[in-house]
Amino acid sequence: MDFRTACEEVQVLRNAGEEVTLTVSFLKRSPAFLKLPLNEDCACAPSDQSSGTSSPLCDSGLHLNYHPNNTDTLSCSSWPTSPGLRWEKRWCDLRLIPLLHSRFSQYVPGTDLSRQNAFQVIAVDGVCSGIIQCLSAEDCVDWLQAIATNISNLTKHNIKKINRNFPVNQQIVYMGWCEAREQDPLQDRVYSPTFLALRGSCLYKFLAPPVTTWDWTRAEKTFSVYEIMCKILKDSDLLDRRKHCFTVQSESGEDLYFSVELESDLAQWERAFQTATFLEVERIQCKTYACVLESHLMGLTIDFSTGFICFDAATKVMCSDQL
Repeated sequence: MDFRTACEEVQVLRNAGEEVTLTVSFLKRSPAFLKLPLNEDCACAPSDQSSGTSSPLCDSGLHLNYHPNNTDTLSCSSWPTSPGLRWEKRWCDLRLIPLLHSRFSQYVPGTDLSRQNAFQVIAVDGVCSGIIQCLSAEDCVDWLQAIATNISNLTKHNIKKINRNFPVNQQIVYMGWCEAREQDPLQDRVYSPTFLALRGSCLYKFLAPPVTTWDWTRAEKTFSVYEIMCKILKDSDLLDRRKHCFTVQSESGEDLYFSVELESDLAQWERAFQTATFLEVERIQCKTYACVLESHLMGLTIDFSTGFICFDAATKVMCSDQL
């Protein structure tokens, strides 16, 4: 049975209706995709590095071991003629998902319902791995941590390259995916994917990772890091079954609720936010805000070296000594 015949049979099964009767017969010689390649011709083509799929019918995953660095897949018409050559079984790529700017989740999309020992990976272009079911909770944690580590390393490397094009006061400190909790409880999807970035003096909230300089001007929301408060939530503060959550409160009083997948993701975000805030406070040193004191328009200056100064906005006369 060649690849074309297999595809035709798959199509017949799809159109067969609700009930299908199959007759199974014994094969003395197994097809290529089940065991070893046969002498029949096939059009094997190597898969590329982009997101997508390739059929196991076309790539048997069998290679000769005559050279340790050999990675060339032999065609199905090839067959070892020398007794010194033997076949090696190798993995066949069914789906390739680039991990740069990809995200993963154990939760059913949009909900706080966690899958048991299962997760999925979604590439930046939307290609999904499908549900990956692990045999145990330990295996699932190991896979999630390994994927998270690779994504983190790729992101850090990408940040270094991007920062070469930005001035010192506009450097990127953090970029990564999280899930934002919708404030409207009537929404069908309680959570939606959100891409957060800490760059210079601002926290950016995107629907997708920024690729060009222009993308940074098109953020869904932007906040000054020294005018917002970040709080890592304890178990008693959580609003639902999702763990590893934090909130961001803006200067206007708006509360944003976010969820990440792993405890290590939460720790990474907390360190990045503290770093971004420290760098910006160290840079500006002093900030003045308008305020009202006993019905008088006042000015409040926060000087991170000397303290606080409150003065009359009209006369500039200080109403109290430095605190």
